[in-house]
Amino acid sequence: MTENTISPKDSWRGIILLGLNTATYKLALANCLMQYATQGKTTVPLDELAKDFFDIYLARLENGKPQLILPNRMTVMEKVVEQFRLGKLDRAQAIFSVEKEAFQDVIPRFHTVDNKPVPARFYEQTTSGLIITDAAFAVLSGNDQPILQQDITSRWDLLEAAFEVRRSNIQLQNDIRRFYLLRGYERTYITRLRPVLNGYQQGFCFYCSEPMADSQVAVDHVIPRQVVFHDEVWNLVLAHGFCNQQKSDFLPSMSHIEQLIYRNEFFIKSNHPLKDKIIQMLGNNPPERLQRVLEIYNHAKVVVGHTWEGVRGYNPRTDPLYHYFVRGKR
Repeated sequence: MTENTISPKDSWRGIILLGLNTATYKLALANCLMQYATQGKTTVPLDELAKDFFDIYLARLENGKPQLILPNRMTVMEKVVEQFRLGKLDRAQAIFSVEKEAFQDVIPRFHTVDNKPVPARFYEQTTSGLIITDAAFAVLSGNDQPILQQDITSRWDLLEAAFEVRRSNIQLQNDIRRFYLLRGYERTYITRLRPVLNGYQQGFCFYCSEPMADSQVAVDHVIPRQVVFHDEVWNLVLAHGFCNQQKSDFLPSMSHIEQLIYRNEFFIKSNHPLKDKIIQMLGNNPPERLQRVLEIYNHAKVVVGHTWEGVRGYNPRTDPLYHYFVRGKR
């Protein structure tokens, strides 16, 4: 796939839906860009962007959810909003703080995924602000605007849920983790399982279905290890390093769980070397094994609380920009 086959819309959705976001700034900036494109603005001074950023976070932080992946830390925006609400900053001072402190990373890095630039650009940065590009007007002010807005909202909800899980101490989550921890064990050398697992995948990634070079292959826990605390083969697949990083500790969608169940049954029916181990861990017949995997998956949803794909209509198998980045790793 070349850059010419990736539309500006694909680039936009890639920015929103891909990437290892450690904070929510890209989503706030995306909201601003959508607003400016709708209003037909071609230039946006930095102080106006700061005002809009402040208003977005002032409203968003009413939910009390974290905006940063690191526990016991706050983003600049969280600090500014908190100081404003405590009366330590007035509105003008708060906006000035946002202008001076909040944009150092997000403006230069907005158009990148995994440190690689996307083909389309939606603004150009100047010393005084932003110049909105034709690509932004074409994508963000058209008929797809409601869907793209929902992408932003869904991704922001997903990140907040992920950040909250890392910080939470809910008793039910702790009980589930403790249950699996008692039955779990230390990490094993799972890389040795690559040849065995590849008997089903035949060199193709479990998540995006693209072929993998030897240097790209990673062994991934479909249901995150932070829940199951084991390295059992029934839960292990081969994936691109990029796909493995994208999924991270997220829970995959139900479609991937169904694929995992099918893969395990394939191993059993073909008298694969892993057959006995899978039966031992999951059950003696297909309904029993199905029930066991779904039980673990439902427990994982309590602990993790969100799925990797996370946005309706998004699928890494069919997303052209996702495939562009996967192929670009070769």
